[in-house]
Amino acid sequence: MQNSKPRVGAPVDKTSFPAVTGETVTIGQAKDRWTMLFVYRGRHCPRCKRFLNKLNAVLADWTEVMDVVVVSSDTKEKALADKAEFNWDFELCYGLTEAQMRSLGLYVSDPLSEAETTDRFAEPGAFGLRPDGTLMLVDISNGPAARPDLEELLDGMKFNITNDRPVRGLA
Repeated sequence: MQNSKPRVGAPVDKTSFPAVTGETVTIGQAKDRWTMLFVYRGRHCPRCKRFLNKLNAVLADWTEVMDVVVVSSDTKEKALADKAEFNWDFELCYGLTEAQMRSLGLYVSDPLSEAETTDRFAEPGAFGLRPDGTLMLVDISNGPAARPDLEELLDGMKFNITNDRPVRGLA
């Protein structure tokens, strides 16, 4: 069996995503703040909407300590439709490629039908990135039902940042 776990403690491949604002967001390079990257399945997923609505409701708590980036493999049109419908305030990106999904160690799914979506998409993931671009924390799922508790995750990330905790899971 091939081990495709994300490499915690290592630099994330420099990866750029287009944002609905017209900007480009890049991870895997040095910056002045921590970043939390959330990957969602796409416009077709109602569980994603509930999770992202919860994130948006507590976004100010998150952005006090780190940047928040949300991305899916959706098209710009689908991402813009979500942004318009839900009025999300976080950095919303689109166009996550299958190669980028696999680079992050995400599970990748084929649609169950065209009613769901038409292309492969990433299952959910959350990635805590240090300011130097290295991966500190990973939470990935192979389906829509497993998501991190946002309050616990933020509390843990604040603790990790404040106490400069080492990467775990390297044994």
